[in-house]
Amino acid sequence: MSKRQPAVSLIGVPTDIGAGHRGASMGPEALRIAGLVEALEARGVDVRDCGDLVGPRNPWTSPVEGYRHLDEVVEWNRVLMDATYAELQAGRLPIMLGGDHCLGIGSITAVARWCREQGRTLRVLWLDAHSDFNTSEVTPSGNVHGMPVACLCGLGPDALTRLGGDAPAISPQQVRQIGIRSVDQEEKRLIKQHKVDVYDMRYIDEVGMKRAVEAALEGVDENTHLHVSFDVDFLDPSIAPGVGTTVPGGVNYREAQLVMEMIADTGRMGSLDIVELNPILDDHNATGSLAVDLVESLFGKSTLMRD
Repeated sequence: MSKRQPAVSLIGVPTDIGAGHRGASMGPEALRIAGLVEALEARGVDVRDCGDLVGPRNPWTSPVEGYRHLDEVVEWNRVLMDATYAELQAGRLPIMLGGDHCLGIGSITAVARWCREQGRTLRVLWLDAHSDFNTSEVTPSGNVHGMPVACLCGLGPDALTRLGGDAPAISPQQVRQIGIRSVDQEEKRLIKQHKVDVYDMRYIDEVGMKRAVEAALEGVDENTHLHVSFDVDFLDPSIAPGVGTTVPGGVNYREAQLVMEMIADTGRMGSLDIVELNPILDDHNATGSLAVDLVESLFGKSTLMRD
């Protein structure tokens, strides 16, 4: 491959503060052990591992007014937002190693700010089994990892929707969700009301993954910054057991590779989240190794040399 690879910064965020199961806090180290740094360097990527951010411990308490651990969630996302923005300012591609998916609030808030300042168009690809468009009024659990897209779009507490000083950080029209197959009843109403663009597993079954991804990438051009938020429960649990919220009927190995390769073909990915890897629930780090394999495809790995 002759494409010039971007310089990458890995930002570990070892917390399960927004999740309903403990263990995602060990995700960053599991990705390192699975060989993420070595895999990217083998593809000619300049990798800087920034180490792990430090934030509050998980108090593991019950919800208060519809949110679990809100103060701690805000602090972790604030620290991540600042770290992500600093790497973007340095001209590097930040990869957030989660940690649970509530952290997408911090990373994407930073990316949105950077895109506004640079005059770039932001497109968010949300690869997930869940839409994560809950609010405190409709959530059955209070876990904030089920709310990040809603918070980014301005639905949620001010401490999260105004994390970067602006509310909302993005609009629902900037989001494309792929692989969705678990949505709470009232969450469905919110998704319809706010016109979130969702390519669920039924759609993928009917038209195929290629057409789904083509639709999700429609309009991406040379001025687009593509942020990929990759929740490993996007994958079917038969190949990716190491997550706390497994949902059957997910994306298979070849479909997942196609998604990553098509994203790589755009040449527009400017930032990446890898979240919800839970080594406690994994089988000999098989899910971590698969995640690394798929990230390699995001950086251009393919069976043949392609233009």
